[in-house]
Amino acid sequence: MNCNLCPRLCGVNRTKMPGVCASPEAMTVARAAAHFGEEPCISGARGSGTIFFCGCGLRCVFCQNAAISRGGAGEKVDITKLRAIMQTLRAQGVHNINLVTASHYTDIVAEALTDFDLGLPVVWNSAGYERSETLRLLEGKVQIYLPDFKFFDPALARRYAAAPDYPEVAKAALFEMFDQAGDIEFDGDGLLTRGLLIRHLLLPGQVEDSLRVIDWVSDNFPPGTVMFSLLAQYTPMPGLEQYPELMRRLTTEEYEKAVEHLYASRITRGYGQELDAAGERYIPAWDLTGVG
Repeated sequence: MNCNLCPRLCGVNRTKMPGVCASPEAMTVARAAAHFGEEPCISGARGSGTIFFCGCGLRCVFCQNAAISRGGAGEKVDITKLRAIMQTLRAQGVHNINLVTASHYTDIVAEALTDFDLGLPVVWNSAGYERSETLRLLEGKVQIYLPDFKFFDPALARRYAAAPDYPEVAKAALFEMFDQAGDIEFDGDGLLTRGLLIRHLLLPGQVEDSLRVIDWVSDNFPPGTVMFSLLAQYTPMPGLEQYPELMRRLTTEEYEKAVEHLYASRITRGYGQELDAAGERYIPAWDLTGVG
């Protein structure tokens, strides 16, 4: 079957060769464990049950998970194994099941979640570069959408992800996610149980683009209906020699300008990550924990 799950529409038969996502048809997973680096309403006290899938259809040049997002790592799992991994995480006491960068396996994941009630919210943690038609496979199966909104300017999306269509694709995907999940809801402990939490990573030298992202979210979702997380953890990774503007961390001035703009917006629920979050502490060990 030729794959057109993601907006790349590469049409590759992934049973024979990887697509643009660098992934075969079979699901590949690098790690499955309780994770405490997500937003507080996701991680809680016992952690989010994260399952990190290998490969990615967006492939940003600055990706901090490049070791798995560009293929080559991980172990193949089928639907039975994926369900077993989810059940093991649930038994460990996690607050939710967090599927990280699984967009290029949406059809298989949707099948795994069909008639499979974990009794926990399922989180779809993605780059935001997704076809609305593909997302509809998840309707009724995912309770929390946790996408990035990475770029507002098509030129930036072209330079850093070879995806000039990213802004328009991501906007449509966010609307689809909101239509499915509805307004944000929490349990008695303040943990998110349903809704849309949009993330945006600040990039050095691109604060004006970040302000436009904040404005768009503020203008398009009524106050209090979605959450927004402004990330300051950008850390230069190896291989950025062709992008010298990305070979530094954020400045205090850049960070403060974005945070002030967020607080002045109509967005009322969310997070602003501290500037000292930069570093490699948010990069898990890709050692097949919870998979093998």
